[in-house]
Amino acid sequence: MLNDLRSHGLWERTAPPPPPTEPLSGSVDADIVVIGGGFTGLSAALHLAEAGRRVVTLEANEIGFGGAGRNVGLINAGMWVMPDDLAGQLGDIYGDRLLGLLGNAPRAVMELIDKHGIDCELERNGTLHCAVGESGLKEIAERASQWARRGAPVKLLDATETAKRTGSTAYAGSLLDKRAGTLQPLSYVRGLAHAAIRAGAIVYTSARVVSRWRSGGAWTIATDRGEVRAPWVIVATDAYSTGPWKKVRLEQVHLPYFNLATSPLPPDLLASILPGREGAWDTKEILSSFRMDKTGRLIFGSVGALRNTGMAIHVAWAKRSLKRLFPQLGSVEFEAKWFGKIGMTDNALPRFHRFAANTVGFSGYNGRGIAPGTVFGQILARHVLGELEEDDLPIPITDSKEPRLRGAKEAYYEIGAQIAHFAGERF
Repeated sequence: MLNDLRSHGLWERTAPPPPPTEPLSGSVDADIVVIGGGFTGLSAALHLAEAGRRVVTLEANEIGFGGAGRNVGLINAGMWVMPDDLAGQLGDIYGDRLLGLLGNAPRAVMELIDKHGIDCELERNGTLHCAVGESGLKEIAERASQWARRGAPVKLLDATETAKRTGSTAYAGSLLDKRAGTLQPLSYVRGLAHAAIRAGAIVYTSARVVSRWRSGGAWTIATDRGEVRAPWVIVATDAYSTGPWKKVRLEQVHLPYFNLATSPLPPDLLASILPGREGAWDTKEILSSFRMDKTGRLIFGSVGALRNTGMAIHVAWAKRSLKRLFPQLGSVEFEAKWFGKIGMTDNALPRFHRFAANTVGFSGYNGRGIAPGTVFGQILARHVLGELEEDDLPIPITDSKEPRLRGAKEAYYEIGAQIAHFAGERF
């Protein structure tokens, strides 16, 4: 997007086209204005339009420009935090609400895809959290136990079964989560946009918000070329926030993450590597992820930015890693390379903000954008519609606070990933 081949990579090449949109021009009145054309914003717009509300969405660049169009495409349940730890941090009431919402979130995504006929390469076969060594096995065993106590359909697999499902003997075991799956993320978010527009929502792109003010009980949201007046504002910009809601970006530490895609694999390798088409990632601190797309490309990713010296270092490391994980692959080349930014909060949990009167938003998905973003969009719509009071939301109000040494931490993650990958997989 924006003539940058490293921003959306394979996803931009293989996604169906977005709906026709244009910049905002002149003045428009609405019931709700949604800022951001990603999973959360378009999910909210869709549900508000289906409820008969006049809703306008403003996207600063293109649909799916931020994290929605750049990620791996895993439809995960829950967050990175262990279920018990999540409840411990939020308390029993909010903890149970959030676990229930996010545990069922993959199903909500799949139901939306089915309802609206979204063409996004959906795979419903679950995900595999792969254990590296005994410490990794202990971690996933504890995670499996905590989810199983809550009735989740998870299963701990041994090394033999994991090897059959992944095509690699590198793992001590894995956690199969049958709730989860994979999709083509840019195709999905573009599908949400099509569905929202069919339901009556208006979506403007290249419509960066430059200012806002409130008068007479309504907000005026101004772009370079026009303005929208509405009583309610939903802020759904998350890690790529700029302008009036830049504080959302500033309360997060950006973690760069890249993806590399091979050419489509031949049938014998497709029968060996991820034959069930699960999405997978490992338990390393600097983790790796891998999955297949619809045509059999192997998509491999890890922490790091594909810029400056990072491009050569990360690509070389990925080739060495794939040779160790999947020796049957032989030498590989990558036909697409791209990266984005994950917004990490200080406790790895999402945020709910009331920015001002009738101005609300969720953010801080910590690398779990697809399912949480979709259901948080639904929750915001229900809140604006008056179906959910503030006290009934899945997380409490959080004050925006910039973490200490944010810039230094971001530089450390980018440089540290390069150092780790330069040395990694050499022996």
